[in-house]
Amino acid sequence: MFYEVYVRSFADADGDGVGDLDGVRGRLPELVDLGIDGLWLTPFYRSPMADHGYDVADHRDVDPLFGDLAAFDALLAEAHRLGLAVLVDLVPNHSSDAHPAFQTALAAEPGDPARHRYLIRPGRGEGGEQPPNNWTSVFGGSAWTRLDEARRFPHPAPDQAADGEPAGGETAGRVPAAGPAEWYLHLFAPEQPDWNWSDPTVRADHEETLRFWLDRGVDGFRIDVSHGLVKDDELRDNPAGPVATPETGFREKLEPHSWDQDGVHEVYRSWRRLVDGYRRRDRQDRILIGETWVEDPERLARYVRPDELHLTFSFSLLSVEWSAQAWRRAIVAAFTATGAAGTQPTWVLANHDVVRPVTRYGGGEAGLRRARAALLTVLALPGVVFLYQGDELGLPQVDVPPAARRDPVWERSGHTSPGRDGCRAPIPWSGTEPPFGFAPEGVAPWLPQPGEWAALTVEAQRADPASTWRLVQAGLAFRHSHLRVTDVGSRMTRWRAGVPDGVLAFDRIALAPGGRLPRGPWTVPGRGAGARAGGRGRPGAGAEPRPTEAGLLTCVLAAGTGATLAMPGRVMLASGPVEHDGQTLALPPDTAAWVVRGNGPRGLSARR
Repeated sequence: MFYEVYVRSFADADGDGVGDLDGVRGRLPELVDLGIDGLWLTPFYRSPMADHGYDVADHRDVDPLFGDLAAFDALLAEAHRLGLAVLVDLVPNHSSDAHPAFQTALAAEPGDPARHRYLIRPGRGEGGEQPPNNWTSVFGGSAWTRLDEARRFPHPAPDQAADGEPAGGETAGRVPAAGPAEWYLHLFAPEQPDWNWSDPTVRADHEETLRFWLDRGVDGFRIDVSHGLVKDDELRDNPAGPVATPETGFREKLEPHSWDQDGVHEVYRSWRRLVDGYRRRDRQDRILIGETWVEDPERLARYVRPDELHLTFSFSLLSVEWSAQAWRRAIVAAFTATGAAGTQPTWVLANHDVVRPVTRYGGGEAGLRRARAALLTVLALPGVVFLYQGDELGLPQVDVPPAARRDPVWERSGHTSPGRDGCRAPIPWSGTEPPFGFAPEGVAPWLPQPGEWAALTVEAQRADPASTWRLVQAGLAFRHSHLRVTDVGSRMTRWRAGVPDGVLAFDRIALAPGGRLPRGPWTVPGRGAGARAGGRGRPGAGAEPRPTEAGLLTCVLAAGTGATLAMPGRVMLASGPVEHDGQTLALPPDTAAWVVRGNGPRGLSARR
């Protein structure tokens, strides 16, 4: 179980209103108490902060806004002392325009090898006045900017301003050129020029970055935009038709020449060889996990082949409608994609780029009920789970006033998209008014926090047995003790047939502490060995059931409508009030429950 720490919004130790590495270190014991196994840190590298750190000027140093390398080392050492793994964010699709390599490219003459490190091309039309192709930026507008309009910075790249706003650079202005005007590609903001991954220097430099952080002791990398590094060789126009917006998740069908190119897999094979070399030396596991927005299960499976990435996020639950049928389709698709490659799904309900579940599922009390039910359902699934900070509190999306918006999407979209600030408001830890323990009293956070969040603080929810924080804590405790990942695919999960419409239900083996998974096909407790999971059989048929330390957990989700169904056993957890007499389970609408029977789970009392 991993926890995404959006560093800017997690905890502010130095009182400047922006979260930092010392702030994260100070809150680690509370993550341990929640039940987290590891954390993913969003970028903390040197950056002008045009995209809040995802515009990296130096991948091998810490930005002063967040601390320094000593602060990182202290955080890593404390996390490891507490038994937490640490993944750092790698941003290989693009750099900051303040990166020394880009500034060198701007100063170089056409044909200079320095220019080959980025995707710089002559424009189309008379004098090259039109962009080289029709590609659009994820943040809105064209994905191309004229080279003579790029910002120029002195070397070394400047620190950000004191308040975290981008430091200003100067544009060169229009200069008459001997040939057509040249343009550089940026699939995101103009301050984020895309690297040219056909350049060996680019590949070598990124491998040096991997070694730098592995040598410091990190446990792996979350790879930003993992499907975007390599572009179409000829940079052909994307097909005419509907235009993707900043809210579009899976873009590869609309923009097939920009994303998911076959050449990216050689990059990951090289990185896998690199990290496997570290494992051979010290027998410590490291993982590579991709942010791979590819919808086609067969294409997605290519990223997690045995010699490429270890894991890739399963994003299908971020966009699926709230219905049992849609959720089942999304879960099956994720198992299909990862199972084909022999790995396991990595489930996410939210991250720092999407609307929070409470709001996505309708907002208010209904949205909170659904978000809690979704969390409990995901925690029952086999695979890896990433929890976005604040979802364990049931935080809603914040309606950030236009004047306070900081996301570049807001400006780039011409104020048609509010951007991602609403899911990035700083975490409320304690107290009755902002900054709710996120920063020292009296310090204004970099994004506003709603005054009504007093009831949602970690402090308040730890004291409430019925809170979302307590629900997640209990779910993680049970997951650790009884749902350990020992296999992948259908052997761990069986869909329940004959459930009412609007209900999703599946069974999982639940191991007692110290228990082992049966070697052969597992039996449903209370039946003979001839009754295999997922199959039919006469009671008592075949050999006598082998004694095992495995029980059965059934996760039931009623999405949108209430349901009553036969469900013998004990209710271990429920996202809301349920009725259960030991044989029949009655679920209100938008509620999930875990029911256990058999020999496995003991010692965790039912929570309703």
